[in-house]
Amino acid sequence: MLTDDKRIRIIIGHYGSGKTEFAVNYAIQLAQQGRKVALADLDVVNVYFRSREKAELLESLGIKVISGALGHHANLDVPAISAGVLGPLQDESYDVVLDVGGDSVGARVLARYKSMLTDGSYDMFCVFNGNREQTGTPQGTVFHINAIEQQTGLRITGLINNTHLLRETTVEDVLAGQEIIRTVSDELNIPIRYTSTLEKIAHQLPDDTEGEILPIKMYMREDWM
Repeated sequence: MLTDDKRIRIIIGHYGSGKTEFAVNYAIQLAQQGRKVALADLDVVNVYFRSREKAELLESLGIKVISGALGHHANLDVPAISAGVLGPLQDESYDVVLDVGGDSVGARVLARYKSMLTDGSYDMFCVFNGNREQTGTPQGTVFHINAIEQQTGLRITGLINNTHLLRETTVEDVLAGQEIIRTVSDELNIPIRYTSTLEKIAHQLPDDTEGEILPIKMYMREDWM
């Protein structure tokens, strides 16, 4: 069960981290807890595997999906953002999930909402995959986090260990990622909030795994991918 108490959650992570998969699963689990949820696709960097692609599924579960100004599918390959994001950000009845582009360049989009993102009003989760070249070491991960914070002026409040090799992920992969992210957590004083992994792996992780274990489904990739 998700226990975060912030109404606005910003989900960010390097390309290949599984950021969007996490964001979609996270929004669905919030909705399953009876929350009124809005998911905004603010990723203007990667035109593939965007949360808006699952708008029909998400909306069938009662989640408000905000994508481009022309609709969910009309501008998948255009970096356009709907002004509709402002409504849920201002409406305190919503739990808001912002799916943001994975690097410091993609994070620039947050600048237009900076006045609404005051300290204590949001969580910004950095989704981490230890099997990606840019974040395969503590040093690379720290560099990535520092660049995002400097670009946005916002503080990352939680780390998500989402180390994976898609459907080939093993318990050993997740635990290897845990070693890297623990070093980052100690250096930057940022807590590990979740360990996110496939349902079949989640149930095999040790009880002392840091961060709440969050079993996820693969919504963004079809079975053949």
